[in-house]
Amino acid sequence: EPDDTVRSIFSTNEQTRTSDDYFLGSGDQIRFFFEEDAFGPDGELRQPIELSINKFGHAQHDLDPVFDAFSRTPDLAALAEAVGFGDHVLVQSMYIFKQPHIGGEVTCHNDHTFIWTEPRSCVGLWFAIEDATLENGAMWALPGGHRIPPKRRFRRAESGGTTFDELDTTPYPSEGLVSLEASKGTLILLDGLLPHLSGANRSDHSRHAYTLHVVDPTAEYPTDNWLQRPDLPLRGFRG
Repeated sequence: EPDDTVRSIFSTNEQTRTSDDYFLGSGDQIRFFFEEDAFGPDGELRQPIELSINKFGHAQHDLDPVFDAFSRTPDLAALAEAVGFGDHVLVQSMYIFKQPHIGGEVTCHNDHTFIWTEPRSCVGLWFAIEDATLENGAMWALPGGHRIPPKRRFRRAESGGTTFDELDTTPYPSEGLVSLEASKGTLILLDGLLPHLSGANRSDHSRHAYTLHVVDPTAEYPTDNWLQRPDLPLRGFRG
């Protein structure tokens, strides 16, 4: 259950990504993170707590029977096999609320930046739990952008917290993005290098989504990746 005494805010601006201990210890837990605009100047929630949570993660696919069952089905395993990542393991899950009126913008990024492997192997699976529209913050992506080499790497800093390694300061192209509007029940697959973003949600309707990120277990997973799972083994689509 979310607890407003633990006020870890998930920054949706990639420049100021959350890096507190609560966040960094969530790789093998289920923890709740608030929207940036959830709290007023007095420090009190502006709306009920259930309408204030940005997301929860990052291991419900292993720790919660409902999410485990959703994340590991014969159909999903067959799809992963057909697309070429059937042997990948599930490393992260997020349930994202994109709350009405306060759902934050997510700036342009790729998933490999945050789930780094050598060689690159991250694939994102994005499930529309509710309709994702232009009004409530549907994703946008850059066609062919997966051919752009990685620009940044997000990792744990030696002094504590996190840092970005800047590999290429050239911004992503601002033109040519296409909307990924999606009806409830749609699955979108995201190459780990594909640049994507989503706008703020200022509408009356939430945009719930569930995401999984998977990696090749034979690839090197650096010990300074922000996401660590010291107490959980990695499992694939078939368990």
